[in-house]
This record gives sequence, structure tokens and C-alpha cells, in this order.
Amino acid sequence: MKGRIAFQGEPGAYSHQACRQARPEMEALPCATFEDAIEACRRGDADLAMLPVENSTYGRVADIHHLLPESGLHIVDEAFVRVHINLLAVPGTRLEAVEGAMSHTVLLGQCRGFMKQHGIRPVTGADTAGSARHVSELADPKLAALASELAGEIYGLEVLARHIEDKSNNTTRFLVMAREPDLKRRGDDGMMTSFVFRVRNIPAALYKAMGGFATNGVNMTKLESYMVDGVFSATQFYADIEGHPDDANVQRALEELAYFTSYMKLLGVYPADPMRHGA
Repeated sequence: MKGRIAFQGEPGAYSHQACRQARPEMEALPCATFEDAIEACRRGDADLAMLPVENSTYGRVADIHHLLPESGLHIVDEAFVRVHINLLAVPGTRLEAVEGAMSHTVLLGQCRGFMKQHGIRPVTGADTAGSARHVSELADPKLAALASELAGEIYGLEVLARHIEDKSNNTTRFLVMAREPDLKRRGDDGMMTSFVFRVRNIPAALYKAMGGFATNGVNMTKLESYMVDGVFSATQFYADIEGHPDDANVQRALEELAYFTSYMKLLGVYPADPMRHGA
């Protein structure tokens, strides 16, 4: 599939890397915010949008679950991207010359061991790719950046040290969004179904709503709650389950869920990424 895929961040961001990995044939379109990436897809400036939803180290991405139900878009794929952090500097720089490293505060916190070992102080930047661009423009060998190899490629920086993150399994899950759903595909590694719902105001409603998945043998891989419109009494749940709504057991589980909910919205049906099962 050719066309454009929108992402939040500057060129070289890890979301850009996700676009390259999941849709290498498409042109990546950088956007300032998640809302801008969604809107670019919604109005047709892009065919798809790549949105991060959770990280194995830091949990879910703030605000994204609020945006998904109202986006008008549908999940058509997921992508798991390994977050490899690299020390990038202007060409010709020696590691011993680096005194500070700039990056987003989250990435700085993921490289404490390497930074301490080499006496490099953390310098907070707005984001990873922006930090790489700043280091390239400043051209001071004393300041390096922590970012992806893609960022180094884009901004003409050399990799002084590769994969310096403290946790070797750091992974971010992304969702690929489109204007139209695709319910016909069947993935080699199974299917995923994502939806949001609110339970009825009756005792043990959530417990009863979840019972249908257990009795029908449907594996729920994620269940998260979050407030709606900042009101403590209004809670919405986001869920991922294994299977397709056309599967008999999934169909029965969703019918039972509907009985105990006041609102339910399907967000997407899509093939499971092989990395979900450790491939």
C-alpha cells in the first residue's frame, strides 16, 4: 500500500521508526500532536495514522485512550517496536569528549547506567528527535543526543554507542488507524478486537460483564479504566481481546457484555502482531 501515514513527533522519532517498520512503502507525515495526526488521517491528508498506546516500561501513553473513541478512525493493525536508545553526536566526536546528553526525560531515565558509567550528565529536551536535531545544529562535541539510529541518519549524526538502554526488552506498542474498518482479514498469528465500554449502574456490573469472556474461553489481554470528562463517577473501560467478533465464542461474550453495559463501541479488529507472542 502506497500513500502517507501520519505520526506525532519530528522526523526520526520512535513513532517515525514505527511507520518505517510497519509501512515501509508509505511516506511518513510528521505532526505536532496526536490530535493533528488523527485529523490528518480523518481529512484525507494521510491514509493511516500511527499512534503509540503503551510502553513495556512506562505503561500507557497519556491521553491516547481518550482520543481513540472520538477519533472517528478504526484500528486496522498493531505494531510492537523495540526502543533501542543510541548515543548520537556530531561526526568526529569521541565518546570521552561528551559531557552531556540531551533527550526526552523518559529516555534519559532509561539510560542511567550508561550515563553514570561515562560521567555524562542528562540534559532535558522536548523530545528525542528534536534533541538530535538540536545537537546537529549546535555542532558542539560536548553535547550528544539520546535517540534512534533513524534520527542520527536524518540529522547527520554519528552513533557513538548503540543500544545503551538499561532494560533490553523496552518495547512500545503502536496502533495503526484508518478511516474505514477492515473486518475481512484473518491474521496468521490470530486476531485482536479492541473496544471501549461503560457498565450499567448496578451492583457487580463489571464482574458480571467480564464473566462472559471467561465462560466462553475468550482471552482478555488488556482491561484499563479511565475517567470520562474528569468526573469520578463516570468511568470508561478500554479492552483488548483475542479473537474476531465473527467467532462464535467472541460473539457470545460480546452479547453478554452488552447486557451489562450502557455504552459499547468497537474500535477495531486487526491481526495480532507476531511480537505479541514473542516471535
